Amino acid sequence: MSFLDASKATSYLKEYAEKDGLSVAELMDSKTRGGLTYNDFLILPGKIDFPSSIVSLQSKLTRKITLSTPFVSSPMDTVTESTMAIHMALLGGIGIIHSNCTGEEQAAMVKKVKKYENGFINDPVVISPSTTIAEVKDMAQQFGFTSFPVTESGKLGGKLVGIITSRDVQFHEDSSSPVSEVMTKDVVTAKVGISLLDGNDILRTSKKGKLPIVDAEGNLVSMLSRTDLQKNQNYPHASKSPITKQLLCGAAIGTMEVDRERLSLLVQAGLDVVVIDSSQGNSVFQLEMIKWIKNTFKDLQIIAGNVVTREQAAELIEAGADGLRIGMGSGSICITQEVMACGRPQGTAVYNVTEFASKFCVPCIADGGIQNIGHITKALALGSSCVMMGGMLAGTTESPGDYFYRDGKRLKTYRGMGSVDAMQKTDTSANASTSRYFSEDDKVFVAQGVSGSVLDKGSIIKFIPYLYNGLQHSCQDIGVRSVEDLRSSVRSGEIRFELRTPSAQFEGGVNNLYSYEKRLHN
Repeated sequence: MSFLDASKATSYLKEYAEKDGLSVAELMDSKTRGGLTYNDFLILPGKIDFPSSIVSLQSKLTRKITLSTPFVSSPMDTVTESTMAIHMALLGGIGIIHSNCTGEEQAAMVKKVKKYENGFINDPVVISPSTTIAEVKDMAQQFGFTSFPVTESGKLGGKLVGIITSRDVQFHEDSSSPVSEVMTKDVVTAKVGISLLDGNDILRTSKKGKLPIVDAEGNLVSMLSRTDLQKNQNYPHASKSPITKQLLCGAAIGTMEVDRERLSLLVQAGLDVVVIDSSQGNSVFQLEMIKWIKNTFKDLQIIAGNVVTREQAAELIEAGADGLRIGMGSGSICITQEVMACGRPQGTAVYNVTEFASKFCVPCIADGGIQNIGHITKALALGSSCVMMGGMLAGTTESPGDYFYRDGKRLKTYRGMGSVDAMQKTDTSANASTSRYFSEDDKVFVAQGVSGSVLDKGSIIKFIPYLYNGLQHSCQDIGVRSVEDLRSSVRSGEIRFELRTPSAQFEGGVNNLYSYEKRLHN
């Protein structure tokens, strides 16, 4: 037997050998092998010639919004309210606040996110010199912060006369005293027109908690906060508006007439992107809603859906969608495919819709079926720009609801928005679940989701960095330095895939152990 020159192995491979594995088009040929989901295939490894830490996870959410991480929390009432949305944005993603509540409640949650971190605070809470210490303490409980500028008129635009902080009122015994007796009158200020960078420098050197911005006459115009400066240092990937420097926030609405009033409240609260929430997005109701939004709120970005086919996507793109949400029946608590006999395996849906939408520069979110880092990687490789997570984030500290114990396990409730529990919400005027599944007039609800419970996952402050670092390592194994490189290399055929039989899936998981502990991160 003769052997080839070992030093020419690479060149021989390029010249004579067929490339290992399948191209994405060959993999996703559903006409010959049917629909695939994430567990049905693997991505073949590439060459590692860089550290995982340099991998960029920057991704498009919509035409005009870019995130540092491709992570989006689902608009479910057991997943995303203001606390989840705040921390998702701080960690580089974005939260989509659910609409299974009144418009006023949802707008208040959006406002809480937007108020959490500011550049220049253009509408600070202002008090007058006659405000009592008792009132200040009540305001601290209400707003969650303890420092307030004091003007002669008690309003923004009035002459600044002092500032009150927790240190001024904490040990003052007479709560009926006016703040004029205890406030700091010698206030460090900056003139209007100062840059955010210079303002933060003053905060650093003065060691003050707040920096009021005043005009030439000493009237209060805006304010900077030291806590925001600290947040900038602690969360370098935070998703912020380039104009206001506030955290980005999304919210869901339905397609009913009352949702137009709801959206007006959300926009007033500072909403950055709206998700039109429907299990089947290709409806005249959604198309009309998109056109109305485009005419009414021209700067608001719209994510439409849900879709699983190119035909559905085409209608929504033509109507003006800035992003699409892909998935029907693939969520861990969703039974749409079982009950309605309608939907599509998620891998096939993501590939076909993104391949079409990319021709029109419309980013897509893979929504549903994400159970681990590998699934995130596969969803991005198939063309999605971001992934939306429900079950992955349910049970975290930041998700709504209280923990409870069962069989010695610490749990939280997690339910689908198509579950009977969600659709039976007593306040029908605030119930988004029925409109999401076109069930507003049903006397008997047909469930497309279930209610259940999930284990305590701890805080997303640790969980999202685990996903972030894991995705970087996954890209390193594949041999790409960014999420965009991952998608482009898949499209060019450089990255290859392999189908997995059931026995191959078994082999790739934990097997043949008497017992084991599965710890995802420290």
